[in-house]
Amino acid sequence: MANPRTQSPLRYPGGKSCLTNFITELANLNQLQGSTYLELYAGGAGAALNMLFNGVFRQIHINDFDYAMYSFWFCVLNHTEELVEKIISTDISIDEWHNQKRIYARGYENDILELGFSTFFLNRTNRSGIIFKAGPIGGINQEGDYLLDVRFNKVDLIERIRKIATFSEQITLTNLDALKILQNINDYHPDIDNLFIYLDPPYYKKGKQLYLNNYDHQDHENLVKTINNLDPNIKWLISYDNVAEIRELYDHYRMSSFDLNYTLQSKKFGSELIVFSPQLIIGDFIIVNNRVSALNIFE
Repeated sequence: MANPRTQSPLRYPGGKSCLTNFITELANLNQLQGSTYLELYAGGAGAALNMLFNGVFRQIHINDFDYAMYSFWFCVLNHTEELVEKIISTDISIDEWHNQKRIYARGYENDILELGFSTFFLNRTNRSGIIFKAGPIGGINQEGDYLLDVRFNKVDLIERIRKIATFSEQITLTNLDALKILQNINDYHPDIDNLFIYLDPPYYKKGKQLYLNNYDHQDHENLVKTINNLDPNIKWLISYDNVAEIRELYDHYRMSSFDLNYTLQSKKFGSELIVFSPQLIIGDFIIVNNRVSALNIFE
């Protein structure tokens, strides 16, 4: 099995790079090797990058409706060395943290490089990688065992960014509402037989803590309605927090659960739900962080 450690330069709470081997197995079972992988809520895009680098998929399409997140990825792909220079030249300090917070708050008023770098800086220096609500690692007074730069290894991060840039011709990046892409999927990916869609929408219960573009219940309902209207031959996988409201929305599809162990400000988050498209061939096991468990299907 490949190492599922994320190749992403971003820290993302609940990121799904841990599913790299499981999605790889699904690609093999469904003869999708070398096809296109579409991730509609990309965030850190850890799984997408792992599988591109491993040669599982030939093309990846990463989408994020958060313009700040999109700006970062745009800079990785289109302003690589300018982004690298900002990483090299910027001091990792509380004064700079305050400066980057101000830049981030201006949003669209920034040029894309300023906003993209600000997003990256705050992601690497904030607790749990949460950009807009969390404070800095080590606190404003920089006290404790872990300080602002503990997750900011410039050499390693620059290496990751440059590696991604070398694959830029195999990466499509968009800043669209995920539902718009799904509703017009043939306009973006007409060859649906060679397409795999992965959706990791905002968590139902914890979304307000984690995401700038959170979903309310109606948004989650709109997503499942859009999924219901997809061509039944399209192969997709959805991951969610394992809560009753989501199980009810998707109760006409095959589902399973798995444990995702990560911490968010000292609180552990556990059970996750996965939902399978009707035509997706699945095996008997799920692989998460190289741990193999029985895949128990329920509807």
